[in-house]
Amino acid sequence: MYARVKRLKKQGKPRRNAAPFWRRLWFTGFLIVSFSACFLVGGWWIFNSGWIGKKIERLEWAGISLLSKSGFKLSQILVVGRAQTSQSDLRKALRLSVGAPLLNYDLEAAKKRIEALPWIRQVRVKRMLPNTILLSISESRALAIWQNKGKFSLINEQGEEIKVSDLRKFNSLMVVVGKDAPTNTRSLFSFLKTEPALYRQVKAAVWVSGRRWNLKMEGEINVSLPEKDPATAWAKLAEYERIHKILNKNVQSLDLRIADRLIIRKKGDPPKGKRSQGQET
Repeated sequence: MYARVKRLKKQGKPRRNAAPFWRRLWFTGFLIVSFSACFLVGGWWIFNSGWIGKKIERLEWAGISLLSKSGFKLSQILVVGRAQTSQSDLRKALRLSVGAPLLNYDLEAAKKRIEALPWIRQVRVKRMLPNTILLSISESRALAIWQNKGKFSLINEQGEEIKVSDLRKFNSLMVVVGKDAPTNTRSLFSFLKTEPALYRQVKAAVWVSGRRWNLKMEGEINVSLPEKDPATAWAKLAEYERIHKILNKNVQSLDLRIADRLIIRKKGDPPKGKRSQGQET
């Protein structure tokens, strides 16, 4: 009996009440939200202050400096495909001197500057470690000299103007005349060159009324080509020349505008009809 009473007394000691579950959950959530807020605010401050960017930039420059000391500096520039562009213009566009570090050099910016030069159509700028920059250049090809409103300029195969300071070294090129002549010159040359012997005698070409060509040949002979199918008319003239040598027979003009007909006007002949010599259609 006594033992039982003693055991009951031991069992009857007051126990410490545990905190309700919702309180423990609220406290845990509070801690999580607080730490998250601190982390976000701190991260936002670090990002906006530029601290990370500055550290990364310092590391980049440290790496570049280390690699430069290891030998990654410019010592030579290799150029492939250059014909008209001067070396000095290329150096100015590159903006890169011997001994400069190569790893931080902006290849895309250099490409844009070089392609802005007059003769350059396309260039590939390649970094060749440890010490070389390679320029693979594709230049425009001068096609003709364009005369328009008393001004002369050089044009390429695409009909684009090439800005040059001196046209005298291109005097051997054909002169094309007329407002829209450059955009039609490439097609003109495509059929003129099919008859090389006759093509070599062409001195100039005039784009008439925005639709056809007149040619000025050696000996001041004028050749009027038709609007439609001028290539066939040109081939017919070449055949006449091979057989009859008509360009050597005191000829002033040859009119090929009418199909299957060649109208020859000799020097000294009066103009026919009401149309004067200077009026062309």
